[in-house]
Amino acid sequence: MCGICGYVSLDGRGVDRDLLESMNNRLVHRGPDSAGVFADECAGLAARRLAIIDLVTGDQPIANEDGSVVTVQNGEIYNYRELRAELAGRGHTFRTQGDTEVLVHLYEEQGPAFAERLRGMFAIAVWDRNARRLVLARDRYGIKPLYYGVQGGTLCFASELKAMLAAPWIEREIDVDALDAFLAFGFVPAPLTIFRGIRKLPPGTVLVWEHGSRDARLERYTKPLAVMRGTLEATDTATLAEELRERLRDSVAAHLIADVPVGVLLSGGIDSSTLVALAAERSSEPVRTFTVGFEERHFDERGAARLVAERYGTDHHEIVVPPDAVSLLPRMAEVFDEPFADDSALPTYLVSELASAHVKVALSGEGGDELFGGYNFYLGHALAPALGRAAKLARPLVERLPSSTAKASTFDWRAKRFVRSASKPALHRHLAWKTVVPPEEREHLLVPEPSGTNGPLELLSARYAESDGLDELARMMDIDLGVFLVDDMLVKTDRASMAHSLEVRVPILDPVVVDFALALPGRMKVRALSRTKKYLLRKAAEPLLPREILEGEKRGLSIPLAAWLRGELQPLVRDVLSPDSLRRHGYFDPAVVGRVVDDHVAGRSDESRKLWALVTFCLWFDRHASAGERAVA
Repeated sequence: MCGICGYVSLDGRGVDRDLLESMNNRLVHRGPDSAGVFADECAGLAARRLAIIDLVTGDQPIANEDGSVVTVQNGEIYNYRELRAELAGRGHTFRTQGDTEVLVHLYEEQGPAFAERLRGMFAIAVWDRNARRLVLARDRYGIKPLYYGVQGGTLCFASELKAMLAAPWIEREIDVDALDAFLAFGFVPAPLTIFRGIRKLPPGTVLVWEHGSRDARLERYTKPLAVMRGTLEATDTATLAEELRERLRDSVAAHLIADVPVGVLLSGGIDSSTLVALAAERSSEPVRTFTVGFEERHFDERGAARLVAERYGTDHHEIVVPPDAVSLLPRMAEVFDEPFADDSALPTYLVSELASAHVKVALSGEGGDELFGGYNFYLGHALAPALGRAAKLARPLVERLPSSTAKASTFDWRAKRFVRSASKPALHRHLAWKTVVPPEEREHLLVPEPSGTNGPLELLSARYAESDGLDELARMMDIDLGVFLVDDMLVKTDRASMAHSLEVRVPILDPVVVDFALALPGRMKVRALSRTKKYLLRKAAEPLLPREILEGEKRGLSIPLAAWLRGELQPLVRDVLSPDSLRRHGYFDPAVVGRVVDDHVAGRSDESRKLWALVTFCLWFDRHASAGERAVA
């Protein structure tokens, strides 16, 4: 991996260079990097960054002309050339050719508000020596991670959780509220982390920590819902489709800027296939594409990916998830600093490894589902008001459906989820449909009790309140954009790719595209009667993609989890979740876990997502939570 780390002491303690180097060394990085240390009487910054732009003069940290403003960043700024020309016109002097130096001069002009001007994915730290001020900034959509912790007069920050743990003043107790949220979602949502003394900086937010302040100040510089008002309602479909296509074309062009080869992670779905088509338009040589597949037919998307690869003559590469993929699970616990239970992380890790052997940068289609309506539960929300009563009547029959392992998301699993919650209010329904372990089960499963103040529903309710006045579909999509995309999909892609020193860029999550998507009315995204998802995106992609791709069903990058947990993974599950192991950890009731294991193995119910969450937490705990870190908050 690569990233930034550092700390600021406003109480005059000075810089501990050994600590800073220790934090820097914990930013695990396996490729060419820029590493440096900046220190004065009260600040230390360090960076490790993949060499993507300005390979010669791009080392970090980077300062302004007199050294009074210093910055480090992880990520890329795609509009840096335009900003550089503007700043040079105002008299600023540049000594490098890259994007990082733009940040110090932009900060000189605009102070902490500088992040509003940036188009890119980034985690940034700026130290202003004269004002004795630290500013941390995270990109609008949370593509790059940034953690921080405050103790007394010192603030510590890093792109990776493991780097934070080098600081002796950081509290390392497990946060039971975060563990409760992990069991609910399969990930730990911002601002929580699994450790009580560390927090995530939310997307689209700057943190200001300066002399004379008792606490760090968080300022949100972007609110996507400001444009989410269906302002494009009156425009005809053909015109909207053409504009969307042009905005995607513009974003892909910006995301292809690099001084190294760029490829595309091709899943065979509409999002990544469209990126391949648009990248091929701008490339003078075959686009490199990378696909992961499975031997199990229901999970394999290689056929769809090949259609796109053949149409655009790409330099196509494939990898099949091997039967012994279970051997990678301990490695996954190392890659993800926090417990992480999205099973698609495994194939994402493998396709990133494949791509890294050929390119240093790859494009990926994250964000398309959340912005354009690609998930089945969006159809569920549209149908629930009409079918709520019927669902309640049908529930006894649906609950008797046998558990299947044919697909990642089987009919019986989806049907049971729908009827259990279709008559609930929209927010409760959405949470129920996406929950891994329901609240009534978490109550019996967890040994330590959560505080109840940062529960899963409370975390979603805060985001939900911001969208008051919009239709329910728009509100649910905003929750997915601000919570599930940020801390699940983007975490998966970032950690799995950076473990192989591969930088993954997400052109759909660009303001040029996002602002347009948020202004679209719901009927341009989901049409319940025809069971159509991504309506406008499909229209925009019609001239670019084969009919089979446009009309294909979304599969997702899932593994045959239910079958594996009843087969080759069963010994691992029983070992990791053994009563002795669970008693040693002290977080889960062994009797409750034992019943979950037995019910799944016997085929009485599909408990695969619950078991995967429990297994991944225990593997993470054994890897990261040393004896000194096992206290319960």
